[in-house]
Amino acid sequence: MTGADAGDPSGLESGDILSEGLEQAIAAATAARPAAEVRAFALGSDSFRPAERLTGLERMGEKIARSLRTVIEPFVQVRTQVTAVPLSTRSFDDWLEAQPNLISLSHYRLQPMKGGMLIAVPADFVAALIERFYGGQSGPQPNAGKRLEFSASEELLLARLLEKVSSIMVEAWRDVMPVEANLAQRETSRFHIRFVRPDDQVVIQNFTITPTEGTPATITVLYPLAMLRPIEEQMSKRVVDEAPSGNSAWKSMLAASLAEVQLPVRSILARPEISLAQLMSLKAGDVIPIQILPRTPLLIASRTVAEGQIGEQDGRAAMLIERVG
Repeated sequence: MTGADAGDPSGLESGDILSEGLEQAIAAATAARPAAEVRAFALGSDSFRPAERLTGLERMGEKIARSLRTVIEPFVQVRTQVTAVPLSTRSFDDWLEAQPNLISLSHYRLQPMKGGMLIAVPADFVAALIERFYGGQSGPQPNAGKRLEFSASEELLLARLLEKVSSIMVEAWRDVMPVEANLAQRETSRFHIRFVRPDDQVVIQNFTITPTEGTPATITVLYPLAMLRPIEEQMSKRVVDEAPSGNSAWKSMLAASLAEVQLPVRSILARPEISLAQLMSLKAGDVIPIQILPRTPLLIASRTVAEGQIGEQDGRAAMLIERVG
């Protein structure tokens, strides 16, 4: 035998012995370790947390909520709380599937950004606004879920509401960059809207509207996630939401209190004139001819604040405002 054979009775090289020992150690360690859970992974997805990476948009939502309150309260005519819900993300198709058949969907292009926003207003909220606007009760509407389209008065109110909401959004974005919101499409069915591809991820910003009288509702604003990612850092740096000073807080409280002041309003259908002799001889059954004005004035004290037409809404006498001021 050679010198190597004499020093190794088993006939193995020293390198083989080390390799065999290493393999045994690895096998023992693997057997002692519990098997890792295997999970499916979809390529192109990640653990995006909008609240952590889009803090600028979160703060922007708080400012938008305060501005929305000043827009909503004149419609519902009662004190209203508007709350910005924490951001969430999901595919656009998944979000659409959860929406009712009748809903106001307005797609705005945000220029010069490469994308836009979608503002969603539920149909039952629009019906409640119309009811309150004509002096009814803001509550669940009968057969609201069975309707297939908005009424003419609802379309008119929606146009006014969305004009104000889109202006608020543009003003809020001014803290990040100047944008211009141009209406690209407005639909009343979730089956017809074209915003992004069905599988694209969208950031969902909900605003919960809670009037002191009536049913809570939600206005939703959607952004394409792909549009926001390039400006995440810019949004976080430039959106500043300072706490109000004592003076501004006092002004806010004063404005809120003034908004709750109740003012008696009245309307005058006609202004006929009769002589004193006719007045003294009036009796039941007499007829006084009157001429209805083309527009009925709405008065506070002796001041005309609006004009409109007298009609009927859901079995009640109502006034449709056509001009303010």
